[in-house]
Amino acid sequence: MRRFLLQTFGCQMNMHDSRRIEEVLYAQGYEATDAPELADLIVFNTCSIREKADHKLLSTVGTFRPLKERKRELVIAVAGCMAQQQGKALLARADLVDIVLGPDNIPELPELVRHVQNGGKPIARTEFDLDQPAFLTARVRPDRPEVASYVTVMKGCDERCTYCIVPYTRGSERYRPATDIVREIQTLCEGGVREITLLGQTVNSWHEPVRPEVGSQPIAQGLKLSALMQQPVAESQFAELVRRIAREVPALARLRYTSPHPRHVTDALVLAHRELPILPAHVHLPMQSGSDRVLRRMLRRYRRHTFLEKARALQASRPGFTLSTDIIVGFPGETDSDFEDTLSLMREVGFVSVFGFKYSPRPHTPALRLSDDIPESVKSERLARLFEVADELQVQHHAQLVGQMVEVLVDGPSKEAGHVAGRSERHELVHVAVPSGTDWTGRLVRARVTQAKKRSLFAILEMPLPAAARDLPSARKMPVRLPLVVS
Repeated sequence: MRRFLLQTFGCQMNMHDSRRIEEVLYAQGYEATDAPELADLIVFNTCSIREKADHKLLSTVGTFRPLKERKRELVIAVAGCMAQQQGKALLARADLVDIVLGPDNIPELPELVRHVQNGGKPIARTEFDLDQPAFLTARVRPDRPEVASYVTVMKGCDERCTYCIVPYTRGSERYRPATDIVREIQTLCEGGVREITLLGQTVNSWHEPVRPEVGSQPIAQGLKLSALMQQPVAESQFAELVRRIAREVPALARLRYTSPHPRHVTDALVLAHRELPILPAHVHLPMQSGSDRVLRRMLRRYRRHTFLEKARALQASRPGFTLSTDIIVGFPGETDSDFEDTLSLMREVGFVSVFGFKYSPRPHTPALRLSDDIPESVKSERLARLFEVADELQVQHHAQLVGQMVEVLVDGPSKEAGHVAGRSERHELVHVAVPSGTDWTGRLVRARVTQAKKRSLFAILEMPLPAAARDLPSARKMPVRLPLVVS
């Protein structure tokens, strides 16, 4: 029996790719293992958004040198964004690596393994599927039922933010037909999935794949930023996709999406949040900076006031709507005043969760041409202050939920005895006290919050909700009235 070990670094897209890697290998008769010494194949699915990801991968691969020397037939593969970014160069940097595999080449992995096992030289396959985009479909595994799953609706990115390597590692935007998306979600729901998260680098830019591709020239070829700013962009059809899923997949309880770009938050999408109970009252909306000057240098294509307008529109779509975000500190040229603008916009929006990062220069990105980098000590100090404000906002938000009713989709048992754990309609982690003797996994329950902690809530069960998603009460009708956190 052939066995594989898979380690994943990075975002939800990497996690989704790892599931597809697993499925490709299962189809070839492989079994998963957590024991390196039992593995015939070890796969590292990588991220390359920040510089430390490179160091982490090389360090991790290096720990397997003694095993590789004892077990010469062991094949080591590196997949994902770092593989796409470095290609053959990674084979030279890491002599233990046999296969370098880009995200669009996942189906080729079994054949590449056979190539190496038959004496072939180390090989890199990092070709984009620009002409005929392919999307690997998730499959239900009866031996590993899931409450939530990911479904890719698009891949690649045409935004060309100056700090971001994603267009280089994932290519230009390619969209998946709505019929294929709906069919995959239907199949997953038939297998017991209750919540779907739609995935894409700019997920809410989705269109039916009928228009000509825009912006397909990679950053490495020096596409001018001024030309990028002038490219016409049609309004997204993402809201239409969401409505179709809600209409044609009645068994689905919740539909999330990540990561959206603020400029594709259309009036139609806000209206969908207002009208569709299947959409939870939460969106992760990357802000990156609250300074107009920094946003221009980042080429984010929106300004502070337009971001706030989009955020306010979403928050007004239903009671208790919350937002989380991504923020970069220490972007080249960021002044103390620019950073204060970021903190003030955090408070003005009232984010309930913030993912903060120090700017890290990445290969092939236009920001490398900016010479006024920020000292590492300043970046660290700003990141610490950012997290202080983020924690303050999250604690305030959780505190005002005590006594409120929440709708929780149960993922499974909690680490707290006598409780199950799941996410609320606003994505808070909730531990719910429930009677013993019942399997609550996959059920929607209504619970009353009794205690607020920094990162989670505790609640007591009030009532289970109907099994059919079509019968679920709208979050808009729930007795929840939450004031916006504004300092």
